[in-house]
Amino acid sequence: MVILEGRKITKYFGAIAAVQAVDFSVHRGEILGMIGPNGAGKTTLFNVIAGIYEPDHGEVLFRGRRLSGMKPHKICREGIAKTSQIVQPFAQMSVFENVLVAGLYGRGLSLRDAAREADKITDFVGLGGLKSAGSGSITVPDRRRLELARALATGAEMILLDENMAGLNPSEMEGVLGLFRKVQEQGHTLIVVEHVMRAVMEISDRIIVLNYGQKIAEGTPSEVANNEKVIEAYLGEKYVSYR
Repeated sequence: MVILEGRKITKYFGAIAAVQAVDFSVHRGEILGMIGPNGAGKTTLFNVIAGIYEPDHGEVLFRGRRLSGMKPHKICREGIAKTSQIVQPFAQMSVFENVLVAGLYGRGLSLRDAAREADKITDFVGLGGLKSAGSGSITVPDRRRLELARALATGAEMILLDENMAGLNPSEMEGVLGLFRKVQEQGHTLIVVEHVMRAVMEISDRIIVLNYGQKIAEGTPSEVANNEKVIEAYLGEKYVSYR
């Protein structure tokens, strides 16, 4: 079942089309990878979905309802949460308090219910032993987990994950990938923007590829990995001719 749909999404910055007439769909419960070279339009498209940018043309539908034009906090209340590439927790608050705030304001829970949810979610993401730690003092991998915990605390059905592997070593990446799978098993739908190709290929059910603001490929990881347009975008036309 399609839960999110983009129709002819176009976003300009001045005369430059950062995203141009992109169509996409996301099925409930899947992990969709979104890849492309630097400047391909991935983050712009993410920001359109999340309501940070309004598209110049086209529309985004979530559960059949039009999101385009909604403010980010209203889209969050609709059930879509976005993590940030640059993690910025409330540094003066504890890990637990950061997750608590997300439940209070992102989901509108009572203090008691938000505290109960924050307690469960911090355990779920592997931060149970750091609940009282200052969020500004924890490691980069734990900040990534905290960012995901805050998104989960909003009650979102769909989570947009922007470069969650940045700054992680291979062992830490495996831990995050395992966490993504656990989140999916809980019934969430994930869209993953990532530069670490091995991670995207391993975790995604389907992948869409952007280049110069346009969608150039879509399919399973193996289909995308063998697509000549994708190979050309990453390695250049010469490589395609030698295959």
